[in-house]
Amino acid sequence: MILPRQRGLTEQAADAAIDSAFRLLRLPSIRNEFSDIADRAMKDQMTYRGFLAELLMTECDDRSRRRSERRIKAAGFPREKSLRAFDFDTNPNIDAATIHTLASCEWIKKSQPLCLIGDSGTGKSHLLIALGTEAAMKGYRVRYTLATKLVNELVEAADEKQLNKTIARYGRVDLLCIDELGYMELDRRGAELLFQVLTEREEKNSAAIASNESFGGWTKAFTDPRLCAAIVDRLTFNGTIIETGTDPYRLATTRARAEQAPTG
Repeated sequence: MILPRQRGLTEQAADAAIDSAFRLLRLPSIRNEFSDIADRAMKDQMTYRGFLAELLMTECDDRSRRRSERRIKAAGFPREKSLRAFDFDTNPNIDAATIHTLASCEWIKKSQPLCLIGDSGTGKSHLLIALGTEAAMKGYRVRYTLATKLVNELVEAADEKQLNKTIARYGRVDLLCIDELGYMELDRRGAELLFQVLTEREEKNSAAIASNESFGGWTKAFTDPRLCAAIVDRLTFNGTIIETGTDPYRLATTRARAEQAPTG
């Protein structure tokens, strides 16, 4: 399609030609904002370059916003959570500065893991979703899943001889958020498949885990002690551990660690 070009267009004809061009070039944001930007340009006596910059930045900003929205939707978060809405005052054990540092997503860039450990109702899932959302907004591919749902999916994929394809799909995301690890016991096969997913992601992707059990209690989910130790090592090596637990929970965790510590 070639648009007719004429000199001395009337204002009405010019507006029609501009609208047609925006549609042809697929510039919906500029098309929607053009009149307001043009009026503002006249009022502020912008240069032609300044006016063009305003138009282009409007389109770029809106496209960036829409890409972020698509990545957030693709992540599969069960609900909307943000760091702005998190109440740090209700849980002074969580360091706000540490969380906001994590929001920069440098740990994802370095393919490092994150563990959020604490009892129920202490903000683990909120922080997991909020940090995952921050990552999606910064351009990272994110996927959220419950631990039991992921394990069931892996077992079904293995039964249907689609395991490699499923693991590869999870391997393509930059950040895998696994929630509610430790709520239910995982059979040996499921635990091994979960470990395989985490292993396949090593050195190129990050995993963020939220668990209501301290590491000492993960043997309830992973009945094989050696496999449990391997998963803990995988997640804690060069990773960040955030304890969201209440004071009684943290005290119990400290006691459990002391009881597990070697003697002599």
